[in-house]
This record gives sequence, C-alpha cells and structure tokens, in this order.
Amino acid sequence: MHPQSKSDSYAAAGVDITAGYKAVELMKKHIARTKNAGCLDDVGGFGGCFGLPVAGMEEPVLVSGTDGCGTKVKLAILTDKHDTIGIDAVAMCVNDIICCGAKPLFFLDYIACGKNIPEKIASIVSGVAEGCVQSGAALIGGETAEHPGMMPPEDYDLAGFAVGIVDKKKILDNTRMAEGDVVIALASTGIHSNGFSLCRKVFDIDNNPPSLYEAKEELGGKTIAEALLVPTKIYVKSILALLEKVDVKGISHITGGGFYENIPRSIPDGLCAEIDKASVKILPIFDLIAKTGNIPERDMFNTYNMGVGMSVVVPANEVETALSILKENGEEAYVIGKIIAGEEKVILK
Repeated sequence: MHPQSKSDSYAAAGVDITAGYKAVELMKKHIARTKNAGCLDDVGGFGGCFGLPVAGMEEPVLVSGTDGCGTKVKLAILTDKHDTIGIDAVAMCVNDIICCGAKPLFFLDYIACGKNIPEKIASIVSGVAEGCVQSGAALIGGETAEHPGMMPPEDYDLAGFAVGIVDKKKILDNTRMAEGDVVIALASTGIHSNGFSLCRKVFDIDNNPPSLYEAKEELGGKTIAEALLVPTKIYVKSILALLEKVDVKGISHITGGGFYENIPRSIPDGLCAEIDKASVKILPIFDLIAKTGNIPERDMFNTYNMGVGMSVVVPANEVETALSILKENGEEAYVIGKIIAGEEKVILK
C-alpha cells in the first residue's frame, strides 16, 4: 500500500481502497504456496506474467477454462466458512481443461463483494491457493471488486479461469473411440459445485437456515452443511498420470447436467455410452436429496454427479492398468459401463 493512497470520499460512498491493500497483503502468503517454474513476478502488477514451458513440444496449444461455484457460495456465506470455496472455483476450471489432456499452468480469480473485509477475502483466497496446489497451477493474479449497493455487505461471488498447455498431437481425440471400449468412473467427494439451487429448495435452506446444522443419520452423523460444503475433487494429477501410460479415448467432467449432459460431450456420433446404474456408487447425500425432495431418479442423474466426478473411456485391454494407475494416485475408480453402437450418446440402464 502506498502511504498516500487514501480516499475519504470513496470510503463514504462504500468503497474502502485501503481494505483492498490489506487483503492483498494477507493473501500473499497463500499465493506463495502456488508458485511454480513458470512464475515471473510477484502479485500486485497490472498483469500476471508466466513463462510457457514448451520444451519438448512440437506444437504447444493453450487450453483455457472459466467457471464459478454457483450458489454453493450462498452456503459458504450462510455458514461463514470461506476457506474451501476457492478449491471449488479452481476445480471447476482445471477439471474441465484436463479433459482435453492439458496440464494446468496458472489460475486467476475474481471476487466481487458487497464489502471488502480483508480477513474474509484472504480466507477465500487461501482456498483458491489450495486448489492451485492440488492441480499444480500457479495463482498469478486476480481481482477483488467492492460493489456497495449491488449486493449486501456480507455477500460475495467467486469465479476464475485457468490456462493449461498440451502438445497438439496429444489433445484427446474421441474419433478413435470404438465399440467395446470401457467407461471408468472416478468417484466424487460429494455434490461438488452443481445443483445447489435445488439443494437449497429441497432442504428449505433460504427460509430455514438452521436446517443446515441438523445432523443426519443418513450422512453418518454429519450435518447437511458439512456434506454440502465438501470441496470439489481435483482430478488433474491422477489424470495426467493416466495419460502417460494408457490410451485414453475420452474424458468427461460430470458437472451441471449430470450424466445426461456431460458424458455425451466426449462420445462421438454413432456411439453410445451404456451406463450400468446399479454399478454407480451413489453417495448418501444424493439419496437424502432424492428422498427429501421426492426427486425422480432421472432428474437426479440429470442434475448431479451422483458420486461420479469424472468418467474416462479406455480400451478394454487397458482397463486393469488404468484402474491400477488411478488407485495409485488416490482415486476410487471402477467400471460403470461400455461403449456400444447407437445415436443416443448415453443410456442409463
């Protein structure tokens, strides 16, 4: 913070620029954890600089992804727990770009808030930094914008974007997918970052916030808040390990739209992923949502990941190798289906 930087008039209008400077100082220790070989400067400049690691690549291609955390942020605000929502923001971006085979390089975040409370902003960024560490990305910049009058003082929203790199010849190409290939599930940690508007309706959270703190036998004694706020799993390092040794033909990140929208995105025309519903290890939180809200099974599979955060298609003769590599890298991985001829792209049976 520059010693001359202070505006009483701006503060009277609801924006305290000195709070922004303090927030940056508080978050620097978290950002330092994410530094990697490509980082060129410190936080605080007008742009984040990064040196591209292109050695050994014939035709390097940048892959980018952007997202937020949806109304999961509302739960973070209601519970006053802000140190994990940043993991979700990073996960939603890096899990997308890894579907192309791209290794994440760096991430930038954007926080809009009604009032800049430096300690709260630093807590949010600590989660962003943790997500970056988990994915190997550097947090090279970001923005915190104070928006008095646009949102209540306690409110905020969080979004960001990631940039990764892949050699063009290694971009995943589903045109090689064929009948007989196998669909492997990578287990999710919970709801991740989709379907929270339905969660809030089902559990009547907006009208009855105390319901968040009810311990549920179905959840092993956890409260609804604890189950809903579990951070999104980041699959980057395990998928990168898999790509090194297995002929991966397609990857889907199971986010908004669930199985019916996301699995088809990695399936070429003329083929269909036939998913065995009975093989899906559905997490207790999804059973509780369906039961409490009387939600039809198809709607559940068309909204939530149901316990499968990512699906991977591999040749049948490489299934055991793939499962071994994924499990060695900390994933609960198992077969949920196969590729057949068909025009529907995905069938759950």
